[in-house]
Amino acid sequence: MLKSIIGAAVLTASLSAGPATAQERIRISSEWGEVVAELADNAATRRLVQMLPLSIPMRDHLRQEKTGRLPEALPSAERQVDFAAGTLGLWGASDFVVYTRSGRVPSPGIIVLGRVTGDVSIFDRPGAVTIRVERGR
Repeated sequence: MLKSIIGAAVLTASLSAGPATAQERIRISSEWGEVVAELADNAATRRLVQMLPLSIPMRDHLRQEKTGRLPEALPSAERQVDFAAGTLGLWGASDFVVYTRSGRVPSPGIIVLGRVTGDVSIFDRPGAVTIRVERGR
């Protein structure tokens, strides 16, 4: 009986907490199109999901990424230096990045927030764009 009560309490808590998980999805849209991304499971993505929906003005950087500032810093998480086209990353504590090409960044690297599951090439063009980031459907 006690095991059943504890199990039910744990299940209820995990369902109501709503943290980002490997299956959590977000939608990123702009005047150029829309993509869906699956989020990594880390403290930064959990905080990002709590901030949604967001509109983020993005600028082109080296024709390999679009970068923009989040309204507040995200928590730190493990960093890496390599990235692939479609990677969503965090450069500084509030610098959101959508990579359109594969490459490598200097140390300390980026916090990987997730990966676009669609065609990220819609953002592979010069110029600024404002994106809308919302929870996925």
